[in-house]
Amino acid sequence: MPITPHAVPDLQACSNPMSETKPTLSSDEAAAVEREVRKGRAFSLSDAIGRMGGDGMLKGESPVPPIEQTEAAIANYLRAHLDDAGGVLAEVVRRCVTTSEILQENFDQPAAVLVAYLNHVLESETVLKDLVRDADAEWGRTIGERPHFDREGHPADPDDPYTLASVRSALTKLVETLRLESARGELA
Repeated sequence: MPITPHAVPDLQACSNPMSETKPTLSSDEAAAVEREVRKGRAFSLSDAIGRMGGDGMLKGESPVPPIEQTEAAIANYLRAHLDDAGGVLAEVVRRCVTTSEILQENFDQPAAVLVAYLNHVLESETVLKDLVRDADAEWGRTIGERPHFDREGHPADPDDPYTLASVRSALTKLVETLRLESARGELA
């Protein structure tokens, strides 16, 4: 059966409920509606968090503060890209970065924070030695063995996963990887 012009409804004449404005409620009316809705519901932790935020909480934003997002991005990057034979260097570097002033000043730029911190470590022999010592101590706690600390004037222990040379090399490679990825636009 062919469609005639009379069989097609007049689209202009149809009201569009999506375009109509909603009636505004006074604060007393809104509170009464909210009480009515809550009568049959059990109170949950989600409700408490939502109430604490008040009206307009988040509005499309992440509930995770930007500084914590940066910390998480740095931790993920370290786990994925840092050459870490003993398995604890990434965590030690992450812990040091998250307590540094560099993070506080650039909390919305994870790549810049990490590069600045790594350069700071690589430019200072004292800071590098402290980082290696912390990695050795963390490795010892994790493995349950006595750590192999570097000793001035002695050759590095062959069983030590974190020597000055190995950590310097790993951090230098990481900085180069960061720079290459940043130049290609792969990092934020």
